[in-house]
Amino acid sequence: MDVKYINPFLQSFLNVLPQLGITNIKKSKISLKGKEIESHGVVIIVGVVGDAKGNVVYSTTTECAKKIASLMMMGMPVDELDDMAQSALSELANMLTATAATNFSQVGININISTPTLVHGDFVANTGVNQTVCIEMLVEDMHFEINVSLES
Repeated sequence: MDVKYINPFLQSFLNVLPQLGITNIKKSKISLKGKEIESHGVVIIVGVVGDAKGNVVYSTTTECAKKIASLMMMGMPVDELDDMAQSALSELANMLTATAATNFSQVGININISTPTLVHGDFVANTGVNQTVCIEMLVEDMHFEINVSLES
């Protein structure tokens, strides 16, 4: 996969989360994976079509997901991933990927995105593309992955 597909997602993450009041964000590392993404508890999948095709798979622990959902809902306690918390997390994935799509358009790459699909539990997701770039982030010192699986 071309490295040009990484920066729009990284920039999106670093720009969108502070707008939601989440400021303790750090890039951890970037690594390569195959097409299988192991769930850490919560996975949100967004399809991508256009000049690049594939999926973006956001993955985090259940505790991190609950913390992010709480921060997005003005500090309301989130004890379980109920419908409201899942909706907040899906909206986050939508915001992140839509912002990345805007970033792509600024360099002449036009993409459209699907509605996010959130699933939670222990499982393995298959991206359908042989190589996935994993951008590991720390959000409030908790593990969060942006798995970019795109091809031209």
